[in-house]
Amino acid sequence: MDHSITVVGRKKLAWEFPELSANWLMAFAATIVTGFSAICLSVLISMRQGDIDLAAQTSHNLAAAIHADIVRNVELYDLSLRNVVDVLRSPEIEKLTMPLRQLVLFDRAATAKHFGAIRVYDQAGDLIIDSSTLTPALENISMQENFTAHMEQTDDSLFIGRPFKTDIDEYIIFVSHRLSRNDGSFAGVVAGSIRLSYFNNLFRRLKMDSQDVLTLFRRDGAILMRNPPDASAMGRTLPNTSRFRDPKEIEGSFRVVAAIDGIDRLYVWKGSTIPLVVVAGKSMDDILSRWRGKAFLIGAAMLGLATLSIGFTVMLAAEMKRRTRAESKLAALANTDALTSLSNRRSFDGVMLAEWARARREQTPLSLLMIDADHFKGFNDTFGHQAGDTVLVGIAACIADNARRPHDCSARYGGEEFAVLLPNVRSEDAMQIAESIRFGVSGLPSEYRSITVSIGVATLVPVDGIDHRDLIYAADVALYQAKSRGRNQTVAQQSRQGELAA
Repeated sequence: MDHSITVVGRKKLAWEFPELSANWLMAFAATIVTGFSAICLSVLISMRQGDIDLAAQTSHNLAAAIHADIVRNVELYDLSLRNVVDVLRSPEIEKLTMPLRQLVLFDRAATAKHFGAIRVYDQAGDLIIDSSTLTPALENISMQENFTAHMEQTDDSLFIGRPFKTDIDEYIIFVSHRLSRNDGSFAGVVAGSIRLSYFNNLFRRLKMDSQDVLTLFRRDGAILMRNPPDASAMGRTLPNTSRFRDPKEIEGSFRVVAAIDGIDRLYVWKGSTIPLVVVAGKSMDDILSRWRGKAFLIGAAMLGLATLSIGFTVMLAAEMKRRTRAESKLAALANTDALTSLSNRRSFDGVMLAEWARARREQTPLSLLMIDADHFKGFNDTFGHQAGDTVLVGIAACIADNARRPHDCSARYGGEEFAVLLPNVRSEDAMQIAESIRFGVSGLPSEYRSITVSIGVATLVPVDGIDHRDLIYAADVALYQAKSRGRNQTVAQQSRQGELAA
């Protein structure tokens, strides 16, 4: 429907030298400003990425150093647990006296103030051996995470439990191995404990910015320790931790808004063969604080230069641009019916010629609907022109709702007559569209009387010997037949295309 408006507007304005001068002037100024802006932007992006890379490298070094310290101590303790597992597999261990068995099992056990006693639990979860005493207390861990995990897993890999609060308000984590019989069945668990005060003391020695964070995770994303401390985060499994759940991946980085405090950070993580991951996070605000200052100064200078560069150009071109906009609006008004907002007759004629030429080149059908409001003159005389205008607007809306393709052209052809041009639409499809319009009009609400239209449909494939006027003539004839048959109906062309060509 807007096709003719665009064509006419461009044809008229393309020859106006002042318009071209204004456009070229603005384009030249914009090119110069864009070029300098692109250079400055490239420099700023490079500086920004440099600051991010430096922060990532610093965080990586921190995470690697902390992880190495933790791994060294945990692996030392793990050797003690594995030694107990290996000794318990020997049948001769059952023959030894309790003091001697205790000496054999725990002779090489690692000792440190942050490491707890090593305990052995049977397949029911009952405590049977305790490295700290010859008379183990009554204790059952069958409901604890590490016990159930070893029951379900068949390998004897190191398992690290979630933080656990003891009776003396001290947080610990259990580290354990599965005991298996010769046939592979579950025989119990060898477990030790590490006080979280070890990790806390390790993290506290570091000098960090106020929004920096250092976190110790299990491989499954559960938090074991966090600096700054947050008791509510202990044992919590966070989203966005799938990156380091694969044991084959040992390090990486990512950026995300923290789920705990909502701060946007760059995180660098370091892992290894043991199921522990150290994650160092640095706030993006801290990383980019110096860069933002430089970017502001450079951006302000560039903005000032750009303003000076294009200001004079804009003043010279402003009047021509205003005139161009005014002419464009006039062109649109000249091709649009003011009442219905459809194309007017002039616009329709231009589109008809263009679409007829295209259909002839491509040998595709071109359909035309001629629509006329029934008894409109009597309606106008009875209810007034304002009511008549309302009816025309309603009919136009129904037409626009059913002819919505980009190349469809709906126009007010004359007083109460409308035309709809449907490129590349066959006769039967044009009939369906016409009927949809007719039913839509008959369903329009009216406080006066029902509104109906008669529609004539014609479809032609342009060939030698006929032109667009034959299509209009055929649609007019079909419209006349619809009216002569009683109105409020759709009639398709009756004459054959060959007859028109003849």
